[in-house]
Order: sequence, then structure tokens, then C-alpha cells
Amino acid sequence: MILNPRSKQLAILALTMGTIAVLCASSPTTAKEPANEQVSAALAAQLQPLIDAHQGVVGVMVKDLKTGVEFRHRVDEPMPTASLIKFPIMIATYQAIERGDLKLDRKLTLQEEDKVPGSGILTEHFEAGTQMPLKNAIHLMMAVSDNTATNLVIDQLGLEATNDLMESLGCPNTKLHAKVFRRDTSIAPERSQRYGLGSTTAAEMVKLLESLQNGELVSQEASKLMREQMSAIGSQAKFPRLLPDGVKLIHKTGSVSAARTDAGIILSPHGPIALCVLTEKNKDQRWADDNAGEMLCSHIAKEVYDLFNPDEQPTSDDQKVLKEGANGLLVEALQRTLNARTNPSVGISVDGDYGPGTQKAIIAFQTANNLTERGQVGPETWQALGTLLEEEVVPNPEIVNAEVFEKQPADDLQGPPFVTAKAWAIGDATTGELLWGHDAEKSLDMASTTKIMTAFLVTSYAEKHPEVLNETITFSKRADETSGSSARIRAGESLTINELLYGLLLPSGNDASVAFAEHFGKRLAEAQDGDSYDHFITAMNKTANRLGMKHSQFKNTHGLTEENHHTSAADLLMLGSRAMQQPLFRKVVSTPQHGCTVTGEGGYKRNLLWKNTNRLLKIEGYGGVKTGTTNAAGSCLVSQGTRDGRSLIVVVLGSCCTDARYADSKNLYRWAWQQLANGE
Repeated sequence: MILNPRSKQLAILALTMGTIAVLCASSPTTAKEPANEQVSAALAAQLQPLIDAHQGVVGVMVKDLKTGVEFRHRVDEPMPTASLIKFPIMIATYQAIERGDLKLDRKLTLQEEDKVPGSGILTEHFEAGTQMPLKNAIHLMMAVSDNTATNLVIDQLGLEATNDLMESLGCPNTKLHAKVFRRDTSIAPERSQRYGLGSTTAAEMVKLLESLQNGELVSQEASKLMREQMSAIGSQAKFPRLLPDGVKLIHKTGSVSAARTDAGIILSPHGPIALCVLTEKNKDQRWADDNAGEMLCSHIAKEVYDLFNPDEQPTSDDQKVLKEGANGLLVEALQRTLNARTNPSVGISVDGDYGPGTQKAIIAFQTANNLTERGQVGPETWQALGTLLEEEVVPNPEIVNAEVFEKQPADDLQGPPFVTAKAWAIGDATTGELLWGHDAEKSLDMASTTKIMTAFLVTSYAEKHPEVLNETITFSKRADETSGSSARIRAGESLTINELLYGLLLPSGNDASVAFAEHFGKRLAEAQDGDSYDHFITAMNKTANRLGMKHSQFKNTHGLTEENHHTSAADLLMLGSRAMQQPLFRKVVSTPQHGCTVTGEGGYKRNLLWKNTNRLLKIEGYGGVKTGTTNAAGSCLVSQGTRDGRSLIVVVLGSCCTDARYADSKNLYRWAWQQLANGE
């Protein structure tokens, strides 16, 4: 039950207005204890009906940090955090900085393999090789809930660090289980299955928030930085949605389909109020502005604010109108409807932001319809606008509900598993023979699986001229400035050919591929003139023709998206088979990690650590070959697996995400080995 504004205000005044005045004016020995009980009762009267009406499991704790007044509902029950766990991660990071284990200005390098889907900006808008200080990664983790930035921060801490700190702070149920969208990294598989990314309780969240507000988690300076980063969160969903304009809030949200969470401190005129709302098993799992879990968070924050700040209540008119500064899907629908219902059309942008242009259009509509010209949308204007227009034309509900749909036939129980990959191929690792496939001969973007060919040319040359492995290769400016995933070698630094093969194939160094082309191109072409890089590309295409790769064309050495740079799953199967027959190639791609020392101009030395991007190497029976990821290609993987003495190569191109390419590959291996065991 939600009281109408007038009734609610009267109830608040009756229950609490005098009480809060007493709290502010009385000494601890007078009316504080009974007054607190009255305020607690008022909180329960307002919040419990909201909680009881929600279709899902809810945990809520509210604590007025000025008076100690609390409301508690299932506060000790662990629930999923979703991205709310990023708040404890931030605490652990600043603790490590305080100890001297980390520095805010430590440079972090974004690798292609670091990119994960979901919220944030790094994955979609920043290239591999981008560097940023740790402070910026923390800011992105909190301000836009960036999943990739979160994993970069976790990599600096280690997965156990957050949990160890929470235990020491008396928050044993607040746990980080894995990196974001990297369930394979889970340090608690059973908890990951139950809670997802992390877990906490409402009581533990409020305890952490209170400690943050009091400056007790870390130094006062670091506490101030954390509060600033939590106040920079730009989303107006959950707690901020219904709060009056100008109310300051530090908080962190979290959302997955069945769980919506928010925890923070409302810096109200009355004083700071800590609150946490956790929900799970929600019936409403829509990704919409009016999702029930989202709205529950919004209404609880509004009720809490109103109760402790009765003199700050907006008028009922203010509560009913949509006005400049609003944003979201409702504003989009308003803009779309205005464009359709004005003649001539006002032609405003449908961007979800209620700015001056939208306000001007509203005034024009109100003038044309003899409505009050306020530039705000209230009941009269809503009525005049009629039913709002959605992004797609929605017919009358009677038509929608009467429509009959025919079902497609049930899936056949026979045949290979369903996978996300656009194309795949399974073949004999020794011969390269294609055994099974789907769109196996379709030309597609190949991303960094390109580097199989780059390395194959180098290792093939080294088989005939083994002395070249000890040659020194010095990085050019062109190699150093190559975008995307990187071996992190700078212009002027040098190392041996043998070492650089690891820099090419383990971290998928685009820069290393250019350095190899510059070093070997003229040799492979037996030419003195021309650009060595271009000669290397020519050699790649000649080798593809010689191997019978009918659907492949190479335009670069690394796999960054380029027109007419493509291959097929069947072609990569053939190439992978030939490459894995070379002992040196097989050794390098099967190595989980490799360290080396590079020498710079002037003689300085620098150590590097390269980790293999292929996660299948962690599983018995797998060895090689190469990953690849770009927006155009999707997630790709060429891999080799052996079981019962039979080796196969599986190629997947265009899987939907990093995790999916491994799941796709393992499912195809399992099915293929079953076919072989059955003699099919």
C-alpha cells in the first residue's frame, strides 16, 4: 500500500514531526528512547506494506546515522549482490593502497582478453592496449559499474583479498565469488551457483556504509575519495528516482534478471541515513524502468527520506508532473508521441532526456490544446496526449491477445549440440580432414586466429634455418604503435625471435606480429626492395593457397578488422593441423605463461610476463591453439584436444562472448568423441 501524498504527509506529521523535533532538542537522558521507538514504528508502518506486496524475497535495513533509529527486515539473510559487490571491492582496494601494496597511479593496461560484456564503456569504446591509472579503473567500476574495469581492479587485488577483508570487518556473508562474467575463475563454485557474482546481507552492507561515513574503513582522505566515487554514479534508477531534486546520495546498485539491489547513504537535511535493499527470486524480471524490484528500491528510499524530512515534502502537484531534467523510457515515449501528435510535427529527438527542446515542444502542444502553458506534463497534458506511442507500433490489446501462433517442430534429439558460434568445424588433428561442421566453408572475420598463419610462417622458416631463433629482433615505432592486444614491447627494445614467439601467441601481441613481418618479409619473398611487411602478407596468402585454404584472404598479420580479411572454419582447421605438427609451434601455444627480459636502447633491461589467453589449457587433454576476438568476428577459438589416443581440432567462429567460445568448443568436443566412440 502506498498512501497518497496528502494522506502520507498527515501520517508522517502525526507520527514523527514532534518526535524528530524532540530528538534534535532533547538530551540523551530525556525522551530519546521512546521517541526512537515511535520513529521505528513509523518506518515499519510505511515500509512493511511495500515489502509485503513485492513478489520476491526482500531484505531491507535502514539506519538513521544521526539517532541510531533502525528498521530491519531479513537483514541477516545472504542474498545476491550483482554489481553491489563492487562496493566491497573498492573498500579492499583502498585498504591495499593504505598498506602500500597498491598505488592509485599504478598503470593498468587493457588487453583484449580483459573485455567482458555488460555494463560499462571499456569493452565497447576502448581498444586493447589502452592504459589508465588504477584510480580511473576504480572510478569506472563505481560511476558506470564497468565490468571490465572491475576485473582489472580485481586482478590487482586477487580474488581472495575482498573476502579476507570482509571477514576481518565482521562481514562474513559479504563475499566475491569470481571475476565479472568469468564464472570459470570462481573460488566458490557452489556459492557462485547460488548467488552469482557475490553475496551479502542488508545488515552487513549498512555496517560498511556506516563505517565509510564515519571514516573508519580507511583514512579520512581515502574515505572522502570513496564517497566521491560513489556519489558520481550517474544512473537515476532505484534510490535516486523519487528523491527530491538536489538530494545528495552516495550508493551502489546491482541488477541481474531475478535480483535488484541498492545500498547507500542519503545525505538528507535531517542527517545521513544508511539503507540497503536486497531482492531476489523476483517475479518481475523485465529490463524496464518500471521493473518491480527497481521500483521497490525507489519507493523505500522515498519513504525513508520523507519520514525523516517532513518539512521537505514536495507539493502534490510536483509529484504528479514530468518536467525538465527527467530522463528515461517514459520521456522517450513522450517525445515520440509529441512528434506524432503535433501538426506540423515538432520533430524533436527521441533521446529520453527532457531538455529545453522537449520543454519547448510541450509548451507548443499545450498552447495548441488550450492547456496551461507550464512546459511540464501533468494530468491534463497526459490526457490530451492520449495513449503514448512505443518504439514499435503496438496494436489494440484485443488484436494482440487474439493472435494465434503456430509452434515449430520440437528439436531433434540427434545431431550435434546447439552452440552460439556462427560457424564451426571439427576435424582430425593429424590430417586436417573435416569430420563435422556447420557453415564450415563460409568466409568470416577471423580476429587473432590470423596469428596462427603469422607464427606458422616464422616457425616454418625456423625449421629450415634454426639459427634464426637466436637472432635479435628490435621493435620499430610502427610495431609499438599497433593498436589492440599487445606484447607490451616498446620501440627500440629487443629480444630474440624465439622469445617473441611467446609474445605473439600467448598475449596475442598485435605489435609482435608486425615486428615479425618487418623482420622476415623480405627474406620470405627473397626480395631486396619494397616494404617487408607487404612481402610478409603476400607470403601469408601464398601459403594459404598452397595449403588449400580456399576461403581465406589475409590483409594483415594480426586480425584487426579489415575489409577482405577473412577465413573459414574449415580453412583454420587445415592450418591448425599443419601448424600443430611443428614441435616449436606446438610447444609455444601449449605454454600457459612465459616470462622474458627485453633490452632497451642504452642497455636497460625490463622483465615481461605473458599469459596464454586460451583457457582450455587449464583442462587435461587440451593443448593450443589460438583465441581471437573483435567486434566484427565475435569470440573465436581454434583448439586441439586429445582423448583415448585420438586428437581433434575444433574451430568456432563468431561465438557470442568469451565464455561462450569455450562452452561451445567443449560441447563440440564431447559430442565428437561420443561419435567416434560409437563408430560414427
